[in-house]
Formats: sequence, structure tokens, C-alpha cells
Amino acid sequence: MPGTYIPINYLPILIILFVTTLIGLGPLLIGIIIRPKRPYPQKLTPYESGNPPIGEPRQRFSVRYYIIAMLFVVFDVEAVFLYPWAVAYGKLGLYGFVEMMIFIFILLVGYVYAWKKGALEWE
Repeated sequence: MPGTYIPINYLPILIILFVTTLIGLGPLLIGIIIRPKRPYPQKLTPYESGNPPIGEPRQRFSVRYYIIAMLFVVFDVEAVFLYPWAVAYGKLGLYGFVEMMIFIFILLVGYVYAWKKGALEWE
């Protein structure tokens, strides 16, 4: 009969979603209910590692900051690929070695390009 089909195979997934939501939101809701609520001006000020806040909270960062962050991510990914390659080096043979050398060469070209453009110099 159309419209009466209930996919029973999805019931375990729905139960897991409910339980994980309960585990995630439960402690937050319990904390909201039982914690003391005594706000005062000192408590409501922003916290910056014990220092008084200086300047605007929504200041603009230099583009150089984001370039260095992206370079960090690129070379971090390189490390993520190098470790399993080093572990499985014996099984990969010459093909795996050549592929990794190509990968490292491409990253080296990117590093030299960023260095020549001055992306690694902080002013």
C-alpha cells in the first residue's frame, strides 16, 4: 500500500542519532540548570589569557597570515602522507619510491615559489 512503508532498517541509525544527541546536549543542559547564576561586571568582561583586552575584537588580519596558515596545512599534509609511506616502503618498491619523490618534488616547487614571493617573511 503506498505511503505506509516504514524502513525498519533505519531504526538503529535513528536510535544512535538520538543517543549521541542526548550525550552531547545532556551535560550542557544539566549545567545550565544546576550552575549558579551570579553575573557581575568583572565576570562578564572578555578574557585574553589574563591580559586586559586591547583593540577591537573584530580586527582584520593580514593576507600574509592566511598564506602562512595555508602553507602550514600543505606541509602538515605532507607529513601525514610521508609516515604511512615510510611504514609501507618495503612493500611499495620502486613504484612507491618514484611516486613519493614526485610528490615531494611538487611540494618543493611550491615551497620555493612561496619563498621567492616572500610569503615566509613576517613583518
